[in-house]
Amino acid sequence: MSFLQIQNFCLSFPHKTCFEDFSAHIFPGDRIAIIGRNGSGKSSLLKMIAERASPIRTAYIPQMIQDFDSCSGGEKFHKALSAALGENPDLLLLDEPTNHLDRDNRCGLLRKLHSFQGVPILVTHDKEILQHCVDILWHIDKEKITIFQGKYDAYMREQKVKRHALQTQIDALKRQEKGLHESLMKEQERVKKSVASGKKKVAKRKWLPEVGALKAMKAEVAQGAQRTKRNQKKEKLVEQLSHMRLPEEIIPKFNVEAQKSAQGTLVSLRNGCVAYGATIILSDIFLSVGATTRMAITGRNGSEKSTLIKGIFMDPTVTRTGEWVVPQRKDMGFLDQHYKTLDLKKSALEIIAEAAPCWNHADVRRHLNNFLFRKNEEVQERIENLSGGERARLSLAQIAAHPPKLLILDEITNNLDLETRDHVIQILRDYPGAMLVVSHDEDFLKEIKMDEYYET
Repeated sequence: MSFLQIQNFCLSFPHKTCFEDFSAHIFPGDRIAIIGRNGSGKSSLLKMIAERASPIRTAYIPQMIQDFDSCSGGEKFHKALSAALGENPDLLLLDEPTNHLDRDNRCGLLRKLHSFQGVPILVTHDKEILQHCVDILWHIDKEKITIFQGKYDAYMREQKVKRHALQTQIDALKRQEKGLHESLMKEQERVKKSVASGKKKVAKRKWLPEVGALKAMKAEVAQGAQRTKRNQKKEKLVEQLSHMRLPEEIIPKFNVEAQKSAQGTLVSLRNGCVAYGATIILSDIFLSVGATTRMAITGRNGSEKSTLIKGIFMDPTVTRTGEWVVPQRKDMGFLDQHYKTLDLKKSALEIIAEAAPCWNHADVRRHLNNFLFRKNEEVQERIENLSGGERARLSLAQIAAHPPKLLILDEITNNLDLETRDHVIQILRDYPGAMLVVSHDEDFLKEIKMDEYYET
């Protein structure tokens, strides 16, 4: 008997449809992950389940945890998870649970998921979680949800095989369509030559005019029959092709260029301290960042990495003492983990227009297009309705509209789907300016080629 039944779930927004008529049975022992691109509706689906799961004992932890204001992102999640598990829920709903977690807390989460006796449903892009902690995948793609029983790597292999087979069929149909077109063109050319030849023979009195007219009529009738037959076959091929479209592959083109910067030191901290009011958070800070330095800021959850970044970015919520030499704020691009540089009540179009006031409307649209905001409805949508991954992309677009000397990224891989993450890695590899990157993702730091590490 099913533990929970989902019937005819639909999710639409004014600018897009995410999925329609999704139904599923959830059984005791199921371990489910919801996957899909940024903005596909994963978090919304999880919230819909949370709202409709009564009377089942349910614990739901969203991406943005509002409680425990004085804690870091990782500490907030740890406290929220401990409180949730303390209620002994039958259904555990987690939205991007590995965001913000250091390695120790990440390992702790994996242990808790393995030992959890109820049904976990996770929204995640984390390959380790997908491979080792779940055995059912709900994939949101092309306005529908596909259910797969099995591990993530098996699903990806199946998807690759299906895509290759579909591509082979499409290529074969396109070749047939091209062959029909070429055959039709040849037939038209043959009839044209035949008619011209008949006219010459009539002109030279080799044929009577009546004979020429009869032969021309027969040729046109034959050609018409052939054309009708070929057109019918072509229409059938086109109809087959319309039902065999490959899943859309979005290839991002966005980039973040660095301002031309003089050689030398951009950031120099000597005996620095950062405080909230009278409470000192970090002290004895000695740090130097050159014009092309790529520095990772690492440390356990709660080690105040983000606070250090706030000090460098001259955030007014912190106070600083000691010797601080940093660029002007206009020369720093800052993507914070909560995307606070974005006004939730504004649209993507307004955000970029404000970031680049000299650009015309076409320039703004072209820039947004490079960051995968393409449709009119997408660029007009208010930020509060965008997914975490979409906000991350828009924050990058905002930075790129005014290329910085110093790029500061605080947990940039949080919320990014796997495809966008891979592209961001390529962008950051090629970025020529200075970077300060806060991240718990060790693989990510290696892939973007950090050359210095500073531990808080």
